Amino acid sequence: MLAKERNCTKKTTVCICILSIAVLLAVLLIPTPMYADDGGSVKYQAVLYSVYDVHSMAADKDSGFREGIIVEILGMEVFNNVK
Repeated sequence: MLAKERNCTKKTTVCICILSIAVLLAVLLIPTPMYADDGGSVKYQAVLYSVYDVHSMAADKDSGFREGIIVEILGMEVFNNVK
């Protein structure tokens, strides 16, 4: 009887660990969109990274807009093609 109870406890512990890891990954990796009032820019912010989809009005540009994407991982900019 004790061996059966131990096996059930191990399965429960493994299930709880897997569920905890899945919830933690969801919190760290699922972004929330934040919309700016500058012409259409959107910032997707998660705990570990952020992505800026820039589309803002710029008076100094010939086209009148700044467009591009900025990617930050752990607060460090790794990609920027805003023109």
